[in-house]
Parts: sequence; C-alpha cells; structure tokens
Amino acid sequence: MRSHDYDLDFRDRARRVRAWGAGLLSVAGLLWTWCAVLLLMPYEVDRTPDDRYPEECESRLLTDGDTANDGVRRGEWCENERDWPEALAVLGLSIPVSLAGAMLFTSGSVSGRMSAHSEAMRVLDGLADRPS
Repeated sequence: MRSHDYDLDFRDRARRVRAWGAGLLSVAGLLWTWCAVLLLMPYEVDRTPDDRYPEECESRLLTDGDTANDGVRRGEWCENERDWPEALAVLGLSIPVSLAGAMLFTSGSVSGRMSAHSEAMRVLDGLADRPS
C-alpha cells in the first residue's frame, strides 16, 4: 500500500499549493479593493494639523469639475493628497500577486483532480480484473 500513502501525501501537497494560491488571490483582491477605494471614494484633507474642519474632496476618478490634476495649479488642498501613481502602484503590485495565485491555485486543483482520477482508474481496473 505504499502507492496509497504516496497518493495521500501527493493530495495533501496539492491542497496546500491550492491554499497558497487562494491566499495570494485573496491578497490580490485586497489590493484591488484598496486601489478602488483610492480612486472611487471621496476623502478629507486637513489643511493644518488637528484641523477641525477638513477640506472635503471628491474622488480621484469621479470628479464633476475639471480633471483631477487641475487643482494643483490652482493651489487646492485636495489635489496633492491622493495621487495617481499610488493607485497605479497598488494596481501594478496586484498583477504579479494575482498571476502567482492563479497559477498555484490552478496547479493545486489540477494535481488533486488528476490524483483522484488516477485512483478511480485503479479501482475500476481492480474491479474489471476480478473474476466474475
């Protein structure tokens, strides 16, 4: 029964690889959520430390006025607070994390399925080889 023990160990490793992939995909999802928050949510900016009435700012992506970067030239407080490079860096960081997660999750899932298929074939072969 050594092959059965090896097969169980193989499936256990496949489950761990799939779990790592799911974990990395979860991290990528958090990064995508963070990017969406940076781009879509309105925010407040303190003009001075401990400002009692902070400046309310529109989201970077959904503005009613001019482009989001025009405020820098006018000296507005909001435009310097959330910048495009930060959101794009978060999005760029999520790409390799999501690719690695997808590859690990797929590899673990396929390995587990192939092991289950192989065991089912062995059982069917054993049943077919029995004398009737």
